[in-house]
Amino acid sequence: MKIPSWLERTATGLMDQYVAKVPQSKPDQSALEKCKVVSHRGEHDNLHVKENTIEAFEQAVDAGVWGIECDIRWTADLQPVICHDDDCLRVFNQPTRVADVTLQELQRVVPEIPTLAEVIDRFGKNTHLMLEVKAEPHLSPRKQKAILKSMLLNLDQVDDFHILALNPELFERVCFLDRKALLPVAELNFNALSLSALQNGYGGVTGHFLFLHQGILDKHRAASQSIGTGFIASKNGLFRELNRGVEWVFSNDAVKIQALRDQYLGLS
Repeated sequence: MKIPSWLERTATGLMDQYVAKVPQSKPDQSALEKCKVVSHRGEHDNLHVKENTIEAFEQAVDAGVWGIECDIRWTADLQPVICHDDDCLRVFNQPTRVADVTLQELQRVVPEIPTLAEVIDRFGKNTHLMLEVKAEPHLSPRKQKAILKSMLLNLDQVDDFHILALNPELFERVCFLDRKALLPVAELNFNALSLSALQNGYGGVTGHFLFLHQGILDKHRAASQSIGTGFIASKNGLFRELNRGVEWVFSNDAVKIQALRDQYLGLS
């Protein structure tokens, strides 16, 4: 079930406020060491720095954030680019639909949108990439699969990157990868996607902390799978997740969360 964006913002905002006020004990050394902070679409405010841009990613990486999450879409001439929405209106105030224009045309209108190749060239091998494939028509599935395979060839699966998807059926588009490099992203369907991850041998599962209960965590830990939750925005939120055994911490405030992790680990 898809969560309406207004409901998601309201619910997560209220939960963030609540979690931030509930005192949590400091996680043990091992939990802090295992913690991997992931910057959700880079460090952005969509005013001065736009999401899913090289500048947003650089701000996160320069602050020592372990990973960046970004979204792959395809232009009309089958070039994979980094953009969350199917058009550029919300972020760049341009109505251009990514799939309707060539890469050259897109970059003429919105030059801030990077290609997947640029992101891999700039951040591959030094920053973990969480790459989400989007539910959009693939006009040439075989060719697009070959393009992705070629671009990811010099990266090590699991160690350097994972592929994320809201619908596990989209993993067919990267069927050349080991299943441990694949991570379903749950919304209200955390139980269903958790079961899918366990049955299919994926690397784990990710989703909002609001919908993750301890029973799911325990099942994945027993299967040696990892859990990622978002979007963590406070010290108490971070401590809560680490004390539950969460390893990947996705955040829209990743620089702040990374600094908190490093501070309590004694690195700053």
